[in-house]
Amino acid sequence: MKFGLAFASSIGTEGNSALEICKLAEKVGFESVWGGEHVIFPSSIESKYPYTADGKVPATKDTWIPDPLIWLAYVSAVAPSLRLGTCILILPQRNPLVLAKEIATLDHLTNGKVELGIGVGWLKEEFEALGVPWERRGARTDEYVEALHAVWSGTDIEFHGEFVDFEPLTCTPRPKQERIPILVGGDTPPAIRRAAKLADGYYPGTGDFGELQKLITSVREAAEKNGRNPSEIEINAHFAVLGEEGRAEGVEAMREAGVGRIMVPAFFFGGPGGLESLEEFGENVVKLASE
Repeated sequence: MKFGLAFASSIGTEGNSALEICKLAEKVGFESVWGGEHVIFPSSIESKYPYTADGKVPATKDTWIPDPLIWLAYVSAVAPSLRLGTCILILPQRNPLVLAKEIATLDHLTNGKVELGIGVGWLKEEFEALGVPWERRGARTDEYVEALHAVWSGTDIEFHGEFVDFEPLTCTPRPKQERIPILVGGDTPPAIRRAAKLADGYYPGTGDFGELQKLITSVREAAEKNGRNPSEIEINAHFAVLGEEGRAEGVEAMREAGVGRIMVPAFFFGGPGGLESLEEFGENVVKLASE
């Protein structure tokens, strides 16, 4: 079982703390570190956050959310074995050509360590502030994925779609990986369809094991309908599914359910004593699960 340290950029908010967290995560057996994304935090939010019962986002205007790509580039050199991922980059808010350049550069410099976790976004007020259309953001996301793969594929690439349209061009450097893994986040039917059709990984947001099993079944069935082998889609799941007790048994149950990576929120290790807690977690959970 692989373990990823999710939202690490939101606790490693200073230069030294970011480096220390990643060095320690690598030391105690984490396979990857991940950064989340919101460009801005609106002062007034009416949009409903999809992963809490009351629809309230578990963050405030004082919650640090650094740009994930800059943060990952900064920490990559001190923990060279760690893979680097976004959880989740809001793809329809990004210019796909600029993003293709950024991701390819990071992947090239880190010798093929990047995984691109994407979502369509839930915060309408953020789209409005950025001047990005909220409507049809799902279709825009799908086309952006196609455009990214096209730009990364070689030289003299052209693309003509509804949202992306360009004549032959070349973008260098190209990624070191033959195919940068793209993870789709979300628990909705459109997210499942998107993962089944386009993604290399699926990252549901649920913290309930029964719901996780249903989502895994749904994405596998959808993959088969799209003519894909379901095993091509790696399942990532939140550590919250394990609960507070029976972690060893929970890890085995998740493995049997088809989970390939457990995402552990770095918020668990924020504040005083956080590094000690992270080291203890690595010794008591991560290393034991890898034996």
